[in-house]
Parts: sequence; structure tokens; C-alpha cells
Amino acid sequence: MKKYHLLVAVFFFSLTISAQSAHSFLLNLYGGYTFSDRVDFDSSYAKVEDGFEYGLGLEYFIMDNASIELKYNRLDTKMPLYTKGPLNNGAIPPGTQVNAGDDKGAINYILADYTYYFGSSSQKALPFLGAGLGVAILETPKSGSGTYFGWEIKGGVKIKTDSPISINLHAYLQSMSAAVGYDYYWDYYWGPVAVTDYASTFQFGLGASLSYDFSK
Repeated sequence: MKKYHLLVAVFFFSLTISAQSAHSFLLNLYGGYTFSDRVDFDSSYAKVEDGFEYGLGLEYFIMDNASIELKYNRLDTKMPLYTKGPLNNGAIPPGTQVNAGDDKGAINYILADYTYYFGSSSQKALPFLGAGLGVAILETPKSGSGTYFGWEIKGGVKIKTDSPISINLHAYLQSMSAAVGYDYYWDYYWGPVAVTDYASTFQFGLGASLSYDFSK
């Protein structure tokens, strides 16, 4: 009988632990290194150079192994623009930077992420996979700022401690897509048809986040 009462007590205690874990609310501080990418246009190409990315997020666990997060990350970088072919009758050779000295910019990501953690909430190390959708705000020195579609995928491991502090080590791929003009095609019935041309960045990065769990 005593064993039965003990099992019941352990069962209800485990339910309490799970409930607290399922409704955890975390503040995440992000830092990472994002690698460069090349973006091609019709007559030129640009580089989004590598740099340090930082930000913060608010994460809420909707169940023991899954969370949703609203996050903001910023990448301060340079965006040199180069010619693809000769211009001005060959006076400007291919590969000439046309915005030298005026190529500083930034990409701001505002994303809603979903993350799934593999394993039990009692584990100290939890592998995870996640993805996010939102907007990317591009800051350029000459064209001002613009808001475009942005997304990311990520994977890594969450390292928990006995305190409210935990550490996430992760790799990520971020992308921003922007309309950059039109391509024209000839249609038999409609004649010339304009189709919006898009350019996208794809930047891989390695990072870490420091998390504080307000439920502990």
C-alpha cells in the first residue's frame, strides 16, 4: 500500500515538472558569425560580406519538446557592387567596384521561429531543429532601407544547467528575397510580358545563444 501511494506521488510530481517545462518562458541573447554570399543581377553582382550577427529573442514552450519564438537579429556588413562586363566602351573593366567607399549596410531579421527539441526534458543536452519566417529589413547607404521576405533554418544542441541559464550551440542558414526589376518575355497572344525578377541571399552561419528561463 505504501508503495502504491509512493508511485502515485511520483506520478503527480512528474506531471507538475512537465507542466512547468511545457510553459517555460525564455529570454535568448544571440551571437554568431555569418559567412558571405554573392548575389547576381543582370549586369552586375554584389557581395554580402561575412560579419558578426547579434540579437535577442523571446521563446515560449508550447509543449515539453516544442517552442515558438519571436526574435530579432542584426548583421552589420559591407555590400560591394561589381560590374560583370565592360562599361562605357571598355573604360570600366569587368569586376570594377562601383560603390567603393560607400558599401556599408546591414540586414535586420525579424522572425517567428518554431523549434523542436529531441529527447526528454530531464536531459542536460537536447538536440534541436527549427525554422522561421518573417521579414528582412535591408539597410543600404544609397537606396535607404527596404523590407523584404526573410526566413531561416537552424539546428544544434541545447545545453542545460541546474540554474535558469542554458546555452544553445547552433548552425543556421538565413535568406532574404527582394524584387530587383523585371525580365521581359514575348508571348504569342499577349506580346511582351514583364515578370518580376527576384534576387536572394543565402548565408550560412555558426552561433550560440545564452538563455534565461524565467520559470525557474
